[in-house]
Amino acid sequence: MQNKLFDLNGYTDLPSGKVATIVTYLEMRARPLLAAAERPDLSLERVTQADLSDYRRLFREIGEDWLWFGRLVLDDEELSRLLAEPTRELYLPRKNGKAVGMLELDFQDPRNVELAYFGLVPDAIGGGAGRWLMARALELVWSRPATERFWVHTCTADSPQALGFYRSVGFAPYKRAIEIADDPREAGLMPESAAPHLPFIPTGERPDEPEAHS
Repeated sequence: MQNKLFDLNGYTDLPSGKVATIVTYLEMRARPLLAAAERPDLSLERVTQADLSDYRRLFREIGEDWLWFGRLVLDDEELSRLLAEPTRELYLPRKNGKAVGMLELDFQDPRNVELAYFGLVPDAIGGGAGRWLMARALELVWSRPATERFWVHTCTADSPQALGFYRSVGFAPYKRAIEIADDPREAGLMPESAAPHLPFIPTGERPDEPEAHS
């Protein structure tokens, strides 16, 4: 397929093996009042030396339905170096000793802190653990005197509840972008059945189709 400029007022075909999503950026500039129930069944553990196999397994369990691939494309050296960054903090919520989610905060810019990853395993969704985990994240971020802004981005490959959840806890959208990336299912990093709401289209010649109109 011949490459062409991205059409901001119409349709643009993607090359085979690529996937595109709409990204929404959200921010908060003051700590919100977030009421989260006490959860004696949950604890939060900071991980300073992650076991890469355990990390990747948990990353897949949380993110496979939502096409999380950012860490799957990294080799051991790259992933170890990234997780060891002194400004990056990884936390695991645990229930009965089992990790049921992931919280990753990036303090590289101490005034503008990024919520790099936030998610739960499928079995933990819907029981209030997400709101509890977000309350813990807000405590960690806004207890730092330097914090002026807390931001995150989500996309149309993510859970359809994600955007509403972030807004409900105090984030406000401020920017959109289009992300185009290699489809991780094409490279075998995820099964072809992953993220069925964003169907996998194998690389190959596509038949000629009539031009779409809005």
